Amino acid sequence: MEKRDFYEVLGVSRDASPEEIKKAYRRKARQFHPDSNGDDPDAEAKFKEASEAYEALKDPERKAAYDRFGHAAFDGGMGGGGGGRRPGGMHPGGDFASAFSDVFEDLFGDFMGGRGGGRRASRGSDMRYNMRITLEEAYGGASKTITVPTSVICDACEGSGAEGGAEPVGCPTCSGMGRVRAQQGFFTVERTCPTCGGAGQIVKNPCKVCAGAGRVETERTLSVNIPPGVESGTRIRLSGEGEAGLRGGPTGDLYIFLEVQDHPLFARDGVNLHCRVPVSIATAALGGEVEVPTIDGGRTRVRIPGGSQSGRQMRLRGKGMPALRGAGTGDMFVELAVETPVNLTARQKELLREFEKLSEENNPESRGFFDKVKDFWESMKS
Repeated sequence: MEKRDFYEVLGVSRDASPEEIKKAYRRKARQFHPDSNGDDPDAEAKFKEASEAYEALKDPERKAAYDRFGHAAFDGGMGGGGGGRRPGGMHPGGDFASAFSDVFEDLFGDFMGGRGGGRRASRGSDMRYNMRITLEEAYGGASKTITVPTSVICDACEGSGAEGGAEPVGCPTCSGMGRVRAQQGFFTVERTCPTCGGAGQIVKNPCKVCAGAGRVETERTLSVNIPPGVESGTRIRLSGEGEAGLRGGPTGDLYIFLEVQDHPLFARDGVNLHCRVPVSIATAALGGEVEVPTIDGGRTRVRIPGGSQSGRQMRLRGKGMPALRGAGTGDMFVELAVETPVNLTARQKELLREFEKLSEENNPESRGFFDKVKDFWESMKS
């Protein structure tokens, strides 16, 4: 059976670019793949025909030979090295598995790790540092100095991993691709090169300081600026301050995760602060003033209205926490806690009993509660 023109098989013109030829073959491979065309007895033959055409046209030298001599370029009689091999190492019948492997890699390479040829060095890992700060530091901002264990570029080999800073050489096993191919039935399977570990390069004479890694372990002191308004969970990124890359690869980042400690006086709620202030029964009943602290280290006097109950709150505007990115300042809420006196003297007890007798009409909440209790008991009886 006479072979069809390879350009006709792929449906492209003779001046088609390599990218156009690859796209055409991808369409044909999907259209005629035997696994998805079980009901079409001609699918496998068409798939092999397209693979053979692509194998001949994907390489510029092979394409030029085909353009000049047609199918005769691959008949083994054009002076191209015996044994039945075709120009460029092409086997009779078309290495369609290899051709399909190229397209398969192009389609799925990003998900499977991509081609190994560009993986000369690997990026350093990102690092995490947990930092605890006080509420005062979160309020006003701070500058902290930290010491972190990390990997840095080896000075002896300047990150190359080779003794004396010599350049690594291409891996002989994978020819610098970082991956090796093995034929498994119909498909060609790629795996990470066992010799170079996917780097595509090897170091013939490893650096004695870093053992060929191109980096060494050390401790580094860094200054961290904490902006005002941070909260627990806030993350600060220090670009390029992470682990050094392997064999000269880019450095990772350092992430500072902040935890704001609990405060003995203030409880935080976003940008607002709450401060619980105890007051005496007399002050709560008669009214008065109480001095309270503020987060900036100052103090302010708060007027307490007469007859105040426990849990009553007074707002101090602008006395809370600053917003992280300068969007205003929160408020401070002073919550009253009416304190019951303890360890009373005999005279104090006497005065309180007398006061209680005279105060039956001054406790509206108590009177209302016990009225409800009385109604409840009466309803249970009936």
